[in-house]
Amino acid sequence: MNEDPIAGVLLIDKPLYHTSMSVCAKVRGKLRAGGAPKRIKVGHGGTLDPLATGLLVVMVGRATRLCQSVMDGTKVYHTSIDLSVSSPTQDLESEPVAVVIEEAPTIERVRNALSEWVGTVAQLPPAHSAMRVGGRRAYELAREGKPVPVEARPVRIDAIDILGYEWPMLDLSITCGKGTYIRSLARDIGVSLQTGGMLRALRRVRSGSYDVAQAIALGELPDPLERETFEALSIAI
Repeated sequence: MNEDPIAGVLLIDKPLYHTSMSVCAKVRGKLRAGGAPKRIKVGHGGTLDPLATGLLVVMVGRATRLCQSVMDGTKVYHTSIDLSVSSPTQDLESEPVAVVIEEAPTIERVRNALSEWVGTVAQLPPAHSAMRVGGRRAYELAREGKPVPVEARPVRIDAIDILGYEWPMLDLSITCGKGTYIRSLARDIGVSLQTGGMLRALRRVRSGSYDVAQAIALGELPDPLERETFEALSIAI
């Protein structure tokens, strides 16, 4: 039999500073320690930046066949945007720079600006991103000070709901399709408002039919992760 004997979907609440691939590596290591084959397949259904937290859908064994369908699913994010600053990476990975604002926008102006970005919109991906440009990651070129030839591309944003607004912080819930960069959206909202626009926090709360409320914290995942425990924690396919 060629298929891995262990298969299922693990919902992980990714902590700060971990990459999505490092989470997969930790899951793989725990499974191996629990008796899984050394070559067991582990993948995820959509990258989260190191400075983002929340739902990472991790697929094990033959469940990795679902990776693309999960990536294609609708996502929901909660984010806090600082409208008083900007940064080269559009988040706290680089030093924030204060933006001179004549007057803080009213909630009405904010609502009007947000409405401009609902629907199918052209979005310019951030230079500091994992997308590939000429066979290399964009962030590698950006960190080397080289030009990053990224082009705007269509993305789908279904809804942007205000969770809170107290200048300069704007808290949003964003429902969107595959390939949407929330850092780019923060920048674009700032352009519409003639303010800054930098992420202070980003959390994925939903991916397709999966919710972060169902997820287990990475630090709570047993080590070793034996088959019986894995099957109790995972969603069968």
